[in-house]
Amino acid sequence: MSKSSTMIRWGICSAGKISHDFLVALKTLPPEDHKAVAIASRDLARSQEYARKHDIPRAYGSYEELARDPDVDIIYVGSVHTQHHRLAILFLQAQKNVLCEKPLAMNAAEVRDMIRVAREHNVFLMEGFWTRFFPVSEQIRTLLARKALGDVKVIQAHLGFPMEDVQRLVDRKLGGGVILDLGCYCVQFASMVFGPEKPQSIVTSGILRDTGVDETVCIILNYSEKRQAVLTCTMVLRLPGEALIGGTEGVIQIPSHMNCPTIMYLKGNRWEWPLPPSPEPLFFENDIGLRYEAEHVRQCLLDGLKESPIMPLCESEIIATILDEARRQIGVFYEGDETNKDQSKNTK
Repeated sequence: MSKSSTMIRWGICSAGKISHDFLVALKTLPPEDHKAVAIASRDLARSQEYARKHDIPRAYGSYEELARDPDVDIIYVGSVHTQHHRLAILFLQAQKNVLCEKPLAMNAAEVRDMIRVAREHNVFLMEGFWTRFFPVSEQIRTLLARKALGDVKVIQAHLGFPMEDVQRLVDRKLGGGVILDLGCYCVQFASMVFGPEKPQSIVTSGILRDTGVDETVCIILNYSEKRQAVLTCTMVLRLPGEALIGGTEGVIQIPSHMNCPTIMYLKGNRWEWPLPPSPEPLFFENDIGLRYEAEHVRQCLLDGLKESPIMPLCESEIIATILDEARRQIGVFYEGDETNKDQSKNTK
């Protein structure tokens, strides 16, 4: 971005459903602050279709072309998560700032590699946990900083959607499984509340599909000072998405959509931050809230930051480590796990 401008120019990696919703969310922000200037996918026709629909000047049929575009300030990576590591590395090495959808990568070794490359090239990298930037999450952090709940001891969170018909979620080669798709939201919630520290113990129980991916999982995280988080996720049925933060002097309740919350309760008080209306249909509920993380990224870039103070890279690594261990305990492995484990050992 030019030194005289406060606009950030977005490049969009992948022309899928989440990229569509991200582009719609950008349209609810001031056009002098955010503009999508290029989009790339492996299918040029698909990129051109999205470019026409969202008024994007340039469409590419390869990600390498997007990486070379000199007018792109930051690239939003909305591909399937098996491709996050490869594509993010491509863009980071091209000196592009990157906002990468969650999960940042398939495992902690890939996350560490992405962080290393971002720092080597002195560019911004953030994992797209949009939950962190909703006003409800900001209010929770404010209340916790004020010790409004006393000593926080218990977290409960659950998230579930009927997604057995989504091919990428039931195919192990495509990074399928509920831990990486939904469980990561619950783990990041515990990490936000208890702080970015490694749990003292992780206990996981899960039910696997015949394809070798997890469909229903419960993760118990035991932290220092006798604090515990109990997290449940499933792809078999819809759950309300409730979350609870229990302290010695009060309890915060999120009644639904804990991954994109708009309502919370505490001590008889109700807070609500309605989302703005969407100018176009969305694929996923509340996705207009992607606007919050987009604006946060803009502020980070204007301030010259290389990572977010709200979603720092060290925390992304801790979350990935927890997800790795949860998968290991129930026997869910992906093709790159052992290779990356060996690479990680060699770089220590």
